[in-house]
Amino acid sequence: MVATTTPLCNFGWPAPDFDLPGVDGKRHTPASARGPNGLLVMFICNHCPYVKAVIDKIIRDARELAEHGIGSIAIMANDPADYPEDSWDNMVRIARDLDFPFPYVLDATQAVAKAYGAVCTPDFFGFNSRLELQYRGRLDASGRGPTPAGARRELFDAMLQVARSGEGPREQSPSIGCSIKWREA
Repeated sequence: MVATTTPLCNFGWPAPDFDLPGVDGKRHTPASARGPNGLLVMFICNHCPYVKAVIDKIIRDARELAEHGIGSIAIMANDPADYPEDSWDNMVRIARDLDFPFPYVLDATQAVAKAYGAVCTPDFFGFNSRLELQYRGRLDASGRGPTPAGARRELFDAMLQVARSGEGPREQSPSIGCSIKWREA
């Protein structure tokens, strides 16, 4: 497994549209997932050790951000043919077992991941109420290890700033994680 880091934030970049099936039996779009103050789009999967290490914090932050008018959605774009843990049935099970407070959707064609320029899991895109990109950074300094003492909740703090002002912080640290598992052409 190779760790991959994300590019820097392209402030103001418009959120690409999508319409994807969720494990809840509904279809989800950026418009349906966003809150009045913004939207957090997360590319995650079931098998990645980086995601597994922080999933409880992702769930906590999404719950708390909802109280501030930020909606969240998680997109799984990996090829489950090579990574069976990322199958639809496992997506349904994990979302249920962990009580995801956000839609968990499947990007079966990987077109959405490509449109967003997603490179790893987890990969976070924080948009304001106009669906303009304001955050492209990490959850916090933990990576796949324990959270360092005194570590800031970088994603949470950035999205709170977006909720309050419509703008994200100018200084952001890139996310790190496993590469998206692309289908072979």
